[in-house]
Amino acid sequence: MSQDRFHSLYTHGFARVAVCVPKLKLADPRHNAQETLALLRAAHEQRAAVALFTELGLAGYTCDDLFHQRVLLDDCEAALAQLLRDSEDLPILGVVGLPLRVDDRLFNCAVVFQRGRLLGVVPKTYLPNYGEFYEARQFNAGFNAVSDEVTLAGQTVPFGSELIFQAEEQPLLKLHVEICEDGWVPIPPSTYAALAGATVLLNLSASNITIGKASYRHDLVGLHSARCLAAYLYSAAGPGESSNDMAWDGHGMVYENGTLLAETERFAQDHQLIYADLDLERLQHERMRMTTFGQTVGRHRDALAGWRVVSYRAELPAEEKLPLRRYVPRMPYVPANPAQRDERCREVFNIQVQALVQRLRAAGITKLVIGVSGGLDSTHALLVCARAVDLMGLPRSNILGYTMPGFATSGRTLDQALRLMAAIGCSSQQIDIRPSCLQMLKDLGHPAGDGEAVYDVTFENVQAGERTSHLFRLANLHGGIVIGTGDLSELALGWCTYGVGDHMSHYGVNASVPKTLMQYLVRWVAETGQVGEAGSQVLLDILNTEISPELVPGGAEGQQPAQSTESAVGPYELQDFNLFHLLRYGYDPSKIAFLAHHAWATGDDAKYTLAEIRKHLQTFLRRFFPNQFKRTCVPNSPKVGSGGSLSPRGDWRAPSDASSAAWLAELERNVPEE
Repeated sequence: MSQDRFHSLYTHGFARVAVCVPKLKLADPRHNAQETLALLRAAHEQRAAVALFTELGLAGYTCDDLFHQRVLLDDCEAALAQLLRDSEDLPILGVVGLPLRVDDRLFNCAVVFQRGRLLGVVPKTYLPNYGEFYEARQFNAGFNAVSDEVTLAGQTVPFGSELIFQAEEQPLLKLHVEICEDGWVPIPPSTYAALAGATVLLNLSASNITIGKASYRHDLVGLHSARCLAAYLYSAAGPGESSNDMAWDGHGMVYENGTLLAETERFAQDHQLIYADLDLERLQHERMRMTTFGQTVGRHRDALAGWRVVSYRAELPAEEKLPLRRYVPRMPYVPANPAQRDERCREVFNIQVQALVQRLRAAGITKLVIGVSGGLDSTHALLVCARAVDLMGLPRSNILGYTMPGFATSGRTLDQALRLMAAIGCSSQQIDIRPSCLQMLKDLGHPAGDGEAVYDVTFENVQAGERTSHLFRLANLHGGIVIGTGDLSELALGWCTYGVGDHMSHYGVNASVPKTLMQYLVRWVAETGQVGEAGSQVLLDILNTEISPELVPGGAEGQQPAQSTESAVGPYELQDFNLFHLLRYGYDPSKIAFLAHHAWATGDDAKYTLAEIRKHLQTFLRRFFPNQFKRTCVPNSPKVGSGGSLSPRGDWRAPSDASSAAWLAELERNVPEE
């Protein structure tokens, strides 16, 4: 794949859309058509594929009985014809509103056009006739229309509300249009449109502003986009509309599956234009994943039978370098907003605690056995245990904490483990596993058993296995259960010793918490003072310790260890990014690399090059697939987030003998090395 093609958002299943709020002159269609054209050209210059305008925008919504004046209606059609001629050079698809006479009746309509060609006309289905609205005085409801075609500006095109406009080059770009009140009724037309396949729902609106209405719009549009697993574009009338009896705030929004991507400044005195890059592949994946969406389609198949698809050639600029204009979080498991991050930490922590309490009560167990290394994962697991016994009214001495130094344990981590257990107030004991490990190495005939510096995988796993063996026998002795400390990131990368090792426990509290979130969880406990001043200080010390299994000797006593986990498996912040997008959305490697490049390799705070992103993604793929056998038989553990769990019972089911060749080939083929 060429550099420019890789760096185009259209290559990776995105589509740029624009929401336009023009500054109108009431009852002056020719002026409004020129305003529309200017905004349409501006949107095209930003390589948007779609531009949405406001309800009745060529005339102005507040013309009232002027809509029955032939002069205004003729002028609207003439202005549309001129707009079509003036936009023949523009590949962008535009959607504008105007009043149209069809079958001797007047309809409030949206016209869909591109390169001077009409694609279809959509009448407003539901007409409000309550409060400040009197639309039934001038217009007819769309469901009363007889014709299914209309001739306009010399072109005969489909007419009706059951139309979907689909781009030939990007079949996932499927548009449906509804008008204002249509989106406020119990079953909006766009609901059926989504079931019929539309991924992008557009609403031309007028929507005057009253107290609290903007917040209600957000709720309405956001939840509807989430329920329909779709994007929703909304454009409300702004400057130029009559203030006889109403006011207008020009509220434009773009939502995608419940998430706000862009919003206009309300009450602006000039026209506005906002953009958003929609992830169409994400919407498709969510619809495939949520099987009840398909069941709903089946339930309403009769209502969907009459829908028509209008195809058009979108001329998407996939060969042009076009960076993403969309926020992509570097750490998708961790909210960027501090308040949201604190709330996420509180919720995750409580999920883990509640799950552990339930397991202990169900099993009739009051003792918890945990290995405490002085590292990140066991630290957080110990914090969860402490809160769990508190809720059960048990003394913290019921937590039996063991630190088990081996051949490469640093003085730093040993000190941190002892200080942490003292701060928590749990039972604390130190067991030197080196004698039993030496005995096993001798029994195996391993050179290290005779003092040779042979530090291979057997040498490492003997230590990991010995620790786990001790913990299980201690649990037998004291009538407790072993609490697993391993996290989601380690399970994804296979960075755990299978069977009798850190892979196994009686209950794993951390198994669906990724490393990046774990760091914030521990910091949150420290900064909120939940373990006292001494406890907070040791937590901060642990956070500043390099992540290491500490199984190979060589580091200076009291200093950072000889082994660095991230040197072997790649930076956890990148690997968690890769995991989230592979697991949650099923993206191919080139799209993950594109997103990672946008998040990590651009701006003043760029941290990784594309070459580094490619290298670490390759490492991820090479480790993720072959290590499925470890995940197939993981202990019970609570799922904490929609970002995924790798338990075969909670989220992820995959064969242990699947090949990663197709994913690696796609990476090699489509991601440039530089």
